[in-house]
Amino acid sequence: MAFVMLIGWLLGNYFNSMWIFYFAIGLSLFQSIFAYYKSDAIAIRSAGAIPADETRYRDLHNIVENLAITAGLPKPRVYIIPDQSPNAFATGRDPEHAAVAVTQGLLQILDKSELEGVIAHELAHIGNRDILVATIVVVLVGVLTAIVDMIWYISFSGNGEERHPAMLIIGIIAIIASPFIGMMIQAAVSRRREFVADATGALLTRYPDGLANALRKISANHRPMKNASSATAHMFISNPFGGGIGSRIKNLFSTHPPVAERVSRLLSQSK
Repeated sequence: MAFVMLIGWLLGNYFNSMWIFYFAIGLSLFQSIFAYYKSDAIAIRSAGAIPADETRYRDLHNIVENLAITAGLPKPRVYIIPDQSPNAFATGRDPEHAAVAVTQGLLQILDKSELEGVIAHELAHIGNRDILVATIVVVLVGVLTAIVDMIWYISFSGNGEERHPAMLIIGIIAIIASPFIGMMIQAAVSRRREFVADATGALLTRYPDGLANALRKISANHRPMKNASSATAHMFISNPFGGGIGSRIKNLFSTHPPVAERVSRLLSQSK
């Protein structure tokens, strides 16, 4: 927030409009508070997840509960995503307000040890506070993008004052570059946290091969999720966009490291 306010103050002084500064303060405060308290509900709703019935999904609940006890975490809420594409994600601002969601497709293709590997990976995200880190990144990128939009507006308006042509060029470049810069920041942070969650999950189950085999099976599926979104893609254990040309373009800014590299690191832990 201090970083965003500093940018707002500098730009407000440069453009002789302190409304940019006030805008940066208000937007960063609102988005930070809203994202902190509501990010889990938004993620669950956007994925179309529903609470997992404890009778119907008893094995899943048992795996989550046992691994949560091993990790020293409260049992998170468990959700099912009615989607045949195998995937999973965790959300929540802290262990006491966490949730784990898995797709029906994931439950159909994984055996018990592989499912334990996936759940351990998601619990590692919860224990490492990765969801909070991801939320902060998303908020920062969103606020910076909003500030860039404000610069664009001021560059083409402002009491009839003429703006220097260089400022118009800078405004155009900023508008074009800001989404890509935001995606690069988000991808860099998310990739690092995926490697850490893989390693932590493998230590939790003491069987790295389980997660490695699960990642192989999940990556072999090229069916995109029905509710795949670039806003929540970084939360899933694997790229939710599936295969095809479109996914190759998205992979340029993928929030997930290559599966082959993740599997190689996991298998090196089992040696």
